[in-house]
Amino acid sequence: MNCPRDILAGLETCGTRLQSEWGRFMSTSVGKLRLANRMSRLGTESAFEVLVRARELEARGKEIIHLEIGEPDFSTPPNIVEAAARALREGWTHYGPPAGLPQLREAVAGEIAQRLDITVDPGEVVITPGGKPVMFFTILALVERDDEVLYPNPGFPIYESLIQFVGGKAVPYGLREDRDFDVDVGEVLEKITGHTRLIILNSPHNPTGGMMSHAELARLAQALEGREIFVLSDEIYSRLIYEGEHASLAQFPGMKEWTIILNGFSKTYAMTGWRMGYGVMRADLARQVTLLMTNSNSCTASFSQIAGVEALRGPQDSVARMREEFRRRRAVIVEGLNRLPGFSCRQPHGAFYVFPNINQTGKPARALAEALLNEAGVACLWGTAFGDWGEGYLRFSFANSVENIQKALERIENWTKKNL
Repeated sequence: MNCPRDILAGLETCGTRLQSEWGRFMSTSVGKLRLANRMSRLGTESAFEVLVRARELEARGKEIIHLEIGEPDFSTPPNIVEAAARALREGWTHYGPPAGLPQLREAVAGEIAQRLDITVDPGEVVITPGGKPVMFFTILALVERDDEVLYPNPGFPIYESLIQFVGGKAVPYGLREDRDFDVDVGEVLEKITGHTRLIILNSPHNPTGGMMSHAELARLAQALEGREIFVLSDEIYSRLIYEGEHASLAQFPGMKEWTIILNGFSKTYAMTGWRMGYGVMRADLARQVTLLMTNSNSCTASFSQIAGVEALRGPQDSVARMREEFRRRRAVIVEGLNRLPGFSCRQPHGAFYVFPNINQTGKPARALAEALLNEAGVACLWGTAFGDWGEGYLRFSFANSVENIQKALERIENWTKKNL
């Protein structure tokens, strides 16, 4: 049906007027959102922000190669999936104990004890929905306002975010390329004061792929002896190591009682969406972390925990295959980045990230990362997403196929030829 132009104009005017009136109604009836001051101190994880922007570009028809997100591109091993399905059929769909099912706590205690050659009791294990709650609960339980927490910079951004959220003082220590991104224990010791409550370690490390050497761990353990400072040791990538062996501060004399081990299933078994991690800590602290679980999550999903038992006690060949494929991809991406003008990339020793130096490009890290996304169709992260000391670097995840990594390298090379 054809409407006269004056009627259409009238309808348009009426619609505009109604929209304006609705806006005025909403502004007066809803009121201003008032948040607690602590919310202004929370940071974010840029990988998810970039993923959202990349998806938006894909929705508009642009092909994006995803090297931004820290997630294995493998499927969860079939034996673990089947264990979860069987658990669902058998009725593991109800609440479990806040600290975790006894059988999974026993499996975790046994695996950690065997791998690190230390004694672990199931009462020292707390199962959580993902690894981040171990960070959050540890900091909530231990850190008062103005207590100092040492953390790596560049480093996983949630460390600094949570320290500031609880009102603690975030004290960074550097991970530098000229040390192969190993921790400089001398710098850490210089920053310890009478207000230091917690030190955070991450090895293998996100974003650099660096590892803390046995010698530096021994030096730190000796220096901390008798000082009653807790250490949160984030070991989520401990099964993804390409040279040498993983070492934990908890293995050194006198340090098990002062070390909280953070680990989980996401990276080792390609179970990111299952949301299951764990903390290993002294029993009295485990009881307090369990209390925080009770007050926040109640428990971790029971059928997921049954699958976790299978992950730890079942065949481990899938872990070895995934690690060897990551090793192959590491070689491709490091070699390719080192061919690019303005890029210089060290070989990471663990995890699945490279952290190339891009200072010679003359571009700020964020500007370069955004250009690569918008113009070259390659999603990566800028170094300052991991702290101010990450300027001059980009982070690429090589948790993608060799084919896609090579395609990304070609796109970056073409972009550099046109723009550098």
